[in-house]
Amino acid sequence: MAIILDHLNFPEGPCFDSKGNIWLVEKDAGNLVLVSDNSHHKYQVDGAPNGIAIDDNDLVWFCDSKQNNIRTFDPALEKTTTIIDNFEGEALKMPNDLTFDQHGNLLFTCPGDSLDDNTGYICCLTPSRKLFKIFEGMFYPNGLALNKNQSHLFVAETGTQQVWKFEWDNESKQLKNRILFTETGGEIGPDGIAFDQDGNLYVAVYGSGTVKVWDENSVLIKEIDAQGYKPTNCALDPSGKKGLIITEAEKGLLVQYQTKKRGII
Repeated sequence: MAIILDHLNFPEGPCFDSKGNIWLVEKDAGNLVLVSDNSHHKYQVDGAPNGIAIDDNDLVWFCDSKQNNIRTFDPALEKTTTIIDNFEGEALKMPNDLTFDQHGNLLFTCPGDSLDDNTGYICCLTPSRKLFKIFEGMFYPNGLALNKNQSHLFVAETGTQQVWKFEWDNESKQLKNRILFTETGGEIGPDGIAFDQDGNLYVAVYGSGTVKVWDENSVLIKEIDAQGYKPTNCALDPSGKKGLIITEAEKGLLVQYQTKKRGII
């Protein structure tokens, strides 16, 4: 276990680009952070950047829960662009986390600001920029991740301390057959989630001090110390070189946990 960075202002959303660099956010400082092997650099983007996903062109996509939009950041130009900020004329409900499927559809959660309000929802933005609301009525939908063959979408529902498993139909843009995958516990509940190549699900449980790991049969197989009480998210290096990367908000840490497990590209 190693601490890569500290004194971060509410770090979230770690992700790997094609060069093996780590990207994350400082949500409360309005920064994107790039961590290469020997240095790091902060880019001021304003708002409250949260979840990150990186596309095939290394364009950084991120949720902004303050400006209620989805934006991109081009590292080469150091330029941000707003992609979507409303659904049918109504402002997005504090976008939180996002992920791409293999067809270029962007899936993202909109929880709002209350764990007790069941008006959170999940959206799908197609490559042609058509926006669908694909599931509603959730208590703070948060982290989300597709399994390796992309047949199912897993969603952390922080307000109920549960992780749900949906069938994902990329053609109809529908989530079907929701079943409970696991209950996470923790003082608050599950935040960011990520899969490894073996189908194990890693869940940053905010208010537990741990990243918990479940196998594909919902069996808890490991609890990893996050070095602080408030882990917010995690990501596994697809190359297997850098292991598991954890963001932790209580102490403002970016933590590296050595493992040979690889993340899903």
